[in-house]
Amino acid sequence: MRNLLLCIISLFANQILSAQNSQTQNQQVAARFEMLYNAGRYDSIFALFTAQMKQALPADKTVAFLQGLNKQAGTIQSREFVRHRAGFDEYKTRFEKALFSLNIAVDDSSRISGLLVRPFTESSLPKMKRNLSPLALPFKEEWTVVWGGDTKEQNYHVESPAQQHAFDLVIKDSAGKSHRNKGASNADYYAFGKPLYAPADGEVVQVVDGIPDNTPGTLNPIYVPGNTVIIKTAREEYLFFAHFQQHTIKVRQGQKVKAEQLLGLCGNSGNSSEPHLHFHVQNTADMNVATGVKCYFNKLLVNGTVKEDYSPIQGERIKLAGK
Repeated sequence: MRNLLLCIISLFANQILSAQNSQTQNQQVAARFEMLYNAGRYDSIFALFTAQMKQALPADKTVAFLQGLNKQAGTIQSREFVRHRAGFDEYKTRFEKALFSLNIAVDDSSRISGLLVRPFTESSLPKMKRNLSPLALPFKEEWTVVWGGDTKEQNYHVESPAQQHAFDLVIKDSAGKSHRNKGASNADYYAFGKPLYAPADGEVVQVVDGIPDNTPGTLNPIYVPGNTVIIKTAREEYLFFAHFQQHTIKVRQGQKVKAEQLLGLCGNSGNSSEPHLHFHVQNTADMNVATGVKCYFNKLLVNGTVKEDYSPIQGERIKLAGK
């Protein structure tokens, strides 16, 4: 799952005007931005832009960006001024599903001359090197690790702080192919529609459903993880599943789940070119500030050999031991 979340958390700013506004004036503009954003009045936000901002970020792109942000993060719940730097006022902004740094630049006419949304870094997040909760594989068939391991060659995810220990997994046949026929439809792929299960007891802290499945070979960069489930364990490890099949998720936010409970079916939603499972563990629910946790599974078959407390790597065929 490439470039997770970063596709819609982007800088849209032109040359910042050297305005000397009062803090009160800037706060009023930020408050109006929040009100309009929460109301879904994206065209009205565009109307607040300077002429240079409008040229740099036309109305259609402004609306698409804000719609994508709302779909990913939800509405703004709280906003706290942090500091003024490089022409921007920075606000620690709590959205429904994420914590972001919202940066707004304002000119002398109270027009928005720059807008930047990026992850807000918290230094107080828990430090975890590996999972302590016993985890079972989240499936019952034999799957193949396409990306997994500690090196860039084994796992491109290592360059992402939250995903650095992530796995991408598919089902392959004896010829090493992940699909039947030409792979033109999702139904051709062996992983598509396969059930996925909770690896441990926990609480569902996030569910995203309703994202359409892609035609194989195409991507959806608007909501990169696609249909998603995040489970928090008793030890506050956050188990992140991405790319479920649309409308197949069986759990809801706030629900307590047991190990081996059905979560949903594998799909091809989000920034995914073929049906597969993306799974990783992180130290907080918000991927934008999270750090990835190395994932060890309790007991599994690896290329036909039983291994315990093991973290699979690229190319290995893995399956629940005894299944």
